[in-house]
Amino acid sequence: MPRAKMKRTSTHASGVRRWSARVTAHSNALDLDRNVFTWKDPRRIARSLKRSAERSHRRKSDPFRSAMSMLTFYINRAGDNLGAQQRRVLERTKNALRDAFQRADDSKTRKSPPARRKRASA
Repeated sequence: MPRAKMKRTSTHASGVRRWSARVTAHSNALDLDRNVFTWKDPRRIARSLKRSAERSHRRKSDPFRSAMSMLTFYINRAGDNLGAQQRRVLERTKNALRDAFQRADDSKTRKSPPARRKRASA
């Protein structure tokens, strides 16, 4: 059975589609404050993300996971375009978000995966 052709989204002059920018700007899960990821105060960003996640009725998981997912998504998709100073602010925001939701830092309690064993050469 032939597949239906999907309608392509518009492209920029460079020919690159910025779907991640659209997700950040027009997220269907959270109604974010304008330019929230450019703010300099991690606690303020965390409060805003928490407020957005708790008010949303369109999210698929609990508010903490929705807020943390949106923050991580933004950090990962910004890549090299995110300056070192703002990256530090956003990384600190993760801890502020855990504090706002009264969650412990998972990374300290999570076991690391077992080390991979090298295969013996033949």
